Amino acid sequence: MKMARTKQAEGGMNLDQSAASVLTAPGALTGRVQAAPDQTLHDEVLYPQFLYEMKHYLPHYLLAEKALLLEYARMELITGEEMMTLSGLLNQADGVNLVADPEANMSDMFFTIEKFVSDRLPQPVATWHVDRSRNDLQACVQVMFTRAKILEFVGGLLELFPSLHRLALETLEKPMPGYTHYQSAQVISPGFYFSAVTEQVLDVLRHLLFIYDDLNQCPLGAGAMAGHELPWDRRRLANLLGFSHDRHHALLAVGSRDWALRVAGELSTFGVAVSRIVTDLITWGSSGYGFITLPDEMCGISSAMPQKKNFTILERIRGKCAHLSTYYLDIALGQRNTPLTNLVEVNKEALSQMNALFQTAGSIVRLLHMVIDRIGFNEAAMRQVCEQDYLGGFGLANALTLHYGVPYRQAQVLTGAYITESIARHLNPAQVDADMLHSLCLRQGYDIKLDEEEHERLFQADFNLRSKHSAGSAHPDSVLRLLERQSEEYGSVAETWTQRKSDAEQIASRLERIMKNESEANRSYYVNG
Repeated sequence: MKMARTKQAEGGMNLDQSAASVLTAPGALTGRVQAAPDQTLHDEVLYPQFLYEMKHYLPHYLLAEKALLLEYARMELITGEEMMTLSGLLNQADGVNLVADPEANMSDMFFTIEKFVSDRLPQPVATWHVDRSRNDLQACVQVMFTRAKILEFVGGLLELFPSLHRLALETLEKPMPGYTHYQSAQVISPGFYFSAVTEQVLDVLRHLLFIYDDLNQCPLGAGAMAGHELPWDRRRLANLLGFSHDRHHALLAVGSRDWALRVAGELSTFGVAVSRIVTDLITWGSSGYGFITLPDEMCGISSAMPQKKNFTILERIRGKCAHLSTYYLDIALGQRNTPLTNLVEVNKEALSQMNALFQTAGSIVRLLHMVIDRIGFNEAAMRQVCEQDYLGGFGLANALTLHYGVPYRQAQVLTGAYITESIARHLNPAQVDADMLHSLCLRQGYDIKLDEEEHERLFQADFNLRSKHSAGSAHPDSVLRLLERQSEEYGSVAETWTQRKSDAEQIASRLERIMKNESEANRSYYVNG
């Protein structure tokens, strides 16, 4: 028995010595890892991540920490006085006082904040950070950051819309050629075109509002993956941080970043739409068209050809649009084929370009806004194309059917033959030749002769612009009605976004007020008790 006890004691001594080396290590954060991060790991991964979070996440970390303080106080794990002391120290945690230290805090933002506060407490608060995990805190911070960035981006869109709307109103009666398959097709107007752009902006505002409200679920209180042992009031945490409700499933709260894909997907789709719009502007501004002008201060020059004035700002915008799809793909591939759980690969590497995503999207909006505010239109060049490219052919075919009873496909054949013959004779639509059309109709068995006034009207640019009568058409009255409806919808969606922004801006002040009130109530309870 004595021998056994000695061996057991010796074994225990060995374990004690091993454990002692960990327990006495300076800045020890865990009993499992006994060494500070390798310098290369620190320089390549940990420190850049620390700087990124310091710049973009820190305010959200501190708000979440304060919400957690209120929960600790509610569960009577800390006193009101301790809560206010901890909150005051959190207020001091900033870019100057928080320092990455691989030895002391592994250059991790969670540990850095924890150590900064703990080292400055007049006496330890044992229960602070009990039953806590980085996983749900980081997930919460990332959603809060994304909310803020969506609000910032939407602010740019809300400013862009009135400029687009104004441009559409100012140009809805100016005829210009519309193109299909890269060929001039029908008469439209810049107003008609840009009313389509305002409609797309409204779509983005509505889609992002849905995404914003959907992602506005609080991961805090979900723990590492399976929940907490303490009875955290997750609904209250969500309310304190301005979320609509808590993310119901703990595993999805920390393991899923689907919300990032939805945001990036919508911004990528927005980029695709803008790239197509800017492609039209590039085309219209080329020397072969000459439909638009931009002021010199927005243009580039050639180093060799002094006659050139390049609209390079449009190329920049279109080039930036490509980055949005790249960021979406980066977020998707960072999550693809990974387990559905908390992973650094998913919650840090896959989201490493989120700020770049919003920065690029915001730049696109600002540059496009500048173009829209200062673009000019060459009405003579636009009208010339409308009046030389036989864009009244559609109307002529309709007239042959509706007014003279020619079957529609045959009317298309007759109109096409008439235009082909006119081109062969080097005529343009303004050069009326009703006799030639009459002759072509007679060959097909139709004794139809349009008077010169009717024939000329069918090929006039202004007549063709006003010849469409269906809802959503290029007719100026139709465009005006559309713009009026859009203005009402804009007012409604802008009001909703303003409320979302106001709610987000009040989180910090509300938290401070609640903590102060609860601390005073707590002190009064103990004094009077």
